[in-house]
Amino acid sequence: MFALHQDENSARRAPAIWRTMLNIDRGLVNFVGKLTVTGGVPAELRRKPLLMTANHIGVFDAFVLMAACKRIGINPRFMLAGGILDAPVIGPALRLSGHLRVDRKQASTAIGQFAEATAALRTTRDPLIVYPEGRISHDPGLWPERGKTGAARLALAAGVPVIPISQWGAHEAVYWGTETVNGPADLVPLAKSGLSAPMRRPRFKVHFGDPVDLSEVEPERPGAGVRAHAKIMQAITDGLVPLRRDELDKPRFHDPTRPTDTVSPWKKY
Repeated sequence: MFALHQDENSARRAPAIWRTMLNIDRGLVNFVGKLTVTGGVPAELRRKPLLMTANHIGVFDAFVLMAACKRIGINPRFMLAGGILDAPVIGPALRLSGHLRVDRKQASTAIGQFAEATAALRTTRDPLIVYPEGRISHDPGLWPERGKTGAARLALAAGVPVIPISQWGAHEAVYWGTETVNGPADLVPLAKSGLSAPMRRPRFKVHFGDPVDLSEVEPERPGAGVRAHAKIMQAITDGLVPLRRDELDKPRFHDPTRPTDTVSPWKKY
């Protein structure tokens, strides 16, 4: 297990608006529940290009990831959907913080963004966090979904290390809700669950795993992205097991709003 410590240089070099948002987020997460962080980022990988991949379990888990990263002294950037970056107020703040955009609707746009993300990842000194699943898991047991190969292909194209992040507990803070919000009524389940979370005090667990060994994956060979993706997803799943040892079958916390119409191909327990 790597030592957890605050990297003052990392904290100082992040944009001021992002440092402020991280500090506010840390207070929010501590107010809502209890955060436990294990693992870390090796010293030799800090302040260097790095991709971090996490499982997606709930609408609150990005806040938990931010607080966990803050605790070990790194200031991550996220690859975010264009709709979030275009939103009023929060959108400009996130753009100023250096987060990357991903739009999947047009192939030509996605290709250009992939090239930009690859170039940015090669030179950044802050890690980039990506959700390989692309959405909150619909697996009944909340195990990682099959996901997409984009993060793996990005890591291979940029030639950067990959740190798998496994997390558990954030799904208990706020309900999944609905696919799209069409009116105030759609926000009621999220509001009720979120407001009651501080009284329930869910336990948030985040584990930063060892770098994924992609040395045997040759980027130029057909299917390289698929093979790298499988290694990354299995590393995330393996790291998740100790975090939910007493609820391997299904989560104890029942969210009646979350769909359960897929089956995880990575679970082997």
